[in-house]
Amino acid sequence: MLPAVRQRILIFPKSLFGSIYQANNYATEATFKTQPYKLHMLENGPSTEVTMTRDEGLQYYRQMQVIRRMETVAGNLYKAKAIRGFCHLYSGQEAICTGMEAAITKEDAVITAYRAHGWTYIRGVSVHGVLAELTGRASGCTQGKGGSMHMYTKNFYGGNGIVGAQVPLGAGIAFALKYQKKNNVCLALYGDGAANQGQLFEAFNMSQLWKLPVIYICENNGYGMGTSAERAAASTTYYKRGDYIPGIWVDGMDVLAVREATRFAKDYVLKHGPILMETATYRYSGHSMSDPGTSYRTREEIESVRGKRDPIFNLKEKLLSSGFSTEQDLKNIDSDVRKEVDEAAEKAKSDPELPLEELYNHIIVDPPSDMRVRGCDVTISAPTKG
Repeated sequence: MLPAVRQRILIFPKSLFGSIYQANNYATEATFKTQPYKLHMLENGPSTEVTMTRDEGLQYYRQMQVIRRMETVAGNLYKAKAIRGFCHLYSGQEAICTGMEAAITKEDAVITAYRAHGWTYIRGVSVHGVLAELTGRASGCTQGKGGSMHMYTKNFYGGNGIVGAQVPLGAGIAFALKYQKKNNVCLALYGDGAANQGQLFEAFNMSQLWKLPVIYICENNGYGMGTSAERAAASTTYYKRGDYIPGIWVDGMDVLAVREATRFAKDYVLKHGPILMETATYRYSGHSMSDPGTSYRTREEIESVRGKRDPIFNLKEKLLSSGFSTEQDLKNIDSDVRKEVDEAAEKAKSDPELPLEELYNHIIVDPPSDMRVRGCDVTISAPTKG
């Protein structure tokens, strides 16, 4: 038998060039054109011609669909009061974590803000591990103790509830990587609402002085809580906010553009020190579950983004136009994803909660064997384990 033919096809999005070259059923790799990147203090940036294999495309599609479905289910669980406290959904921003994870390794580090469910999953926690954490179950990724804003796994330093506080922590992680002479980077993500925090600029300064391997990423979804970026910031060119630190603006709704920019940024910071990336994205839900998200923006605006810029739909078009997949193939993936997430949700509602005595554990590393912890009630004195 003759070997299968490996084809490379140049695919141009309709929005840019008005024509798409169709691939045949044997296509395994194709090249696409991204939106132009905007650069600050860089002579050259990432390539606007990005290559994707069929396997990569189907993987990205499935990952983004899992995150989208997982967040939909999380929203429903919150409304049913199975999830309590705070809950910030990532719907609409899936291309960022998916594209960035495709460009780094598991030995690279990530730290983000409180909109962390998608990142937790893409870094290696199962759907069940995320949803069980949200419902406060012992099978959650932090045993039900962290909830929506405090999920962790190896080299993922969690979502962080204090606005902007993860950025200097990211600088510290990058410092540790450099100190240990590891050839890895740290991604430190924050929103446009946190971009005016003073601690960001302190972290930028130290990172540049010490040439730390850190990529600072502003996930600009247009709104800091209920305030638009234009009303909150005198300058909304967030990729230039590093001043003396180079910056890149990226279409955060294009998983391939995000992946390519992150590859470029990782290579840069390992050689030269920090870089700042702004990913232009959009969140479909409100700031948190307590925010309907329609008092400061119109439903028409949200639907317009869904119809024209949705990251999953845009990738779907690439998969179909390049001959990588059929409509039925993608429907089968959608069906499998729905089943996986719904089953995880049912389990997350029925798993046991932690016993009450676990409240006093994991407070300190390697506590003395006779150490006891006082509760809020002065009559409580409980033993503790690390």
